[in-house]
Amino acid sequence: MVDAHQTFVIVGGGLAGAKAAETLRAEGFNGRVILICDERDHPYERPPLSKGYLLGKEKRDSVFVHEPAWYARSDIELHLGQPAVHLDRVARTVRLGDGTLIAYDKLLLATGAEPRRLEIPGTGLAGVHHLRRIAHAERLRGVLASLGRDNGHLVIAGAGWIGLEVAAAARTYGAEVTIVEPEPTPLHHVLGPELGSLFTDLHSEHGVRFHFGARLSEITGQDGVVLAVRTDDGEEHPAHDVLAAIGAAPRTALAEQAGLELADRSSGGGVIVDAGLRTSDPHIYATGDVAAAPYALADPASDAARGLRVEHWANALNGGPAAARSMLGQDVGYDRVPYFFSDQYDVGLEYSGYAPPGTYDQVVCRGDVGKREFIAFWLSEGRLIAGMNVNVWDVTETIQRLIRSGRTLDVAALADPEVPLESLAG
Repeated sequence: MVDAHQTFVIVGGGLAGAKAAETLRAEGFNGRVILICDERDHPYERPPLSKGYLLGKEKRDSVFVHEPAWYARSDIELHLGQPAVHLDRVARTVRLGDGTLIAYDKLLLATGAEPRRLEIPGTGLAGVHHLRRIAHAERLRGVLASLGRDNGHLVIAGAGWIGLEVAAAARTYGAEVTIVEPEPTPLHHVLGPELGSLFTDLHSEHGVRFHFGARLSEITGQDGVVLAVRTDDGEEHPAHDVLAAIGAAPRTALAEQAGLELADRSSGGGVIVDAGLRTSDPHIYATGDVAAAPYALADPASDAARGLRVEHWANALNGGPAAARSMLGQDVGYDRVPYFFSDQYDVGLEYSGYAPPGTYDQVVCRGDVGKREFIAFWLSEGRLIAGMNVNVWDVTETIQRLIRSGRTLDVAALADPEVPLESLAG
């Protein structure tokens, strides 16, 4: 039986918002829980959109966080297909796109992120795609199948995780693929040049063509349909379809309109929160892709120590419940080690930590890099700050313990497959 003495409102119908709603009920909250989703679909998980669902290996129902009937059984009030357009912090109300006004005692922003757009001529042509929502994945799945049948050509702007996973899917369908990337290697800002080249080799072996050191400058077409792309170094590539995979921006419009404190865009942006996922307003919390939370394991002088925005599945999975507990007054210190996973062709990997170029001074590998069965370690003054296991499993927990320990490690032992990794974790 719901007691209307308190109303908790969650803005954002992704994994973080759905898990927050679930946790509020699991922790015994019996007030109103209102979940506002700007999509018409029930909350779903996004990783399958560039992996199994895009490849047709997973059914549509498998991506949803809960079955539709769960929300009614759990007394979660759903507003599907309704964006939140205005936040009044004084009155503590949220206004929806249809004019509905919802009052809250506490509010959680789980508004996520949105794909960055290509700001070049030709983006209005049919055949220019983004991948963020289930509707995008469904459309793209049909496009890739058609390109594979007709020997069509997909050009991807950006060699990040989304770009590479879609490239792998496209090649699996049989489409021709060219990736245009301004950096010298894929995933340059995540893995650095030492490991980025691994993905150049992997995708090149599967027929993907790379054009490094360039950006798309124009998409050309005829009769509203894509025919080719041009790059800022003067080259042209044939294209039937184009995918913009140049990153995502936090959806902070509501927070910005309400005057909440935001992180600087140059460091990733997002809504600034403390370790309890509280914003600058004591009645408002934020989690998931939109939140910039302090990362206690980073260099104390770094931007990440003050606020790191993590756009991955694990952050939504764990951050939603943490925010819910914080809203309930529990003592929460959200200090998860960032984690993500990827599947490309026959390569599966997991990455833990945070080690962009400039934060580490050494990369050490154990195992066989040539066979793509190894673990890579990023070190700073002998301390582990990130690790990536490639086709090696059941080591993530140990890698994260090593990161948390902050201890100086024996590099030779770290690189030696004969030395149990667990022995280094103490």
